[in-house]
Amino acid sequence: MTQQLALRIPDRLAAELDEIVADGRFATRTEAVRFAIAQLVERERRTAVGEAIVAGYQRIPETDEELATAEENLRHLIAEEPW
Repeated sequence: MTQQLALRIPDRLAAELDEIVADGRFATRTEAVRFAIAQLVERERRTAVGEAIVAGYQRIPETDEELATAEENLRHLIAEEPW
């Protein structure tokens, strides 16, 4: 199922959108707007996940032992890199 949205945008923004479509990045304005909305929703979702992770570490911080183990593991991973 889909929903139809009606919106108004400034002329300048519409012209820029038309340029993007004319350049072949999207087939239609609708496709471009749909893509932009999907990107916005995904960005907001990722932001919420990031904030939840930070909040979790603030509620239950890593112990000194956990941090030392993580650092040791990181040093081993870097040493194994073939650079």
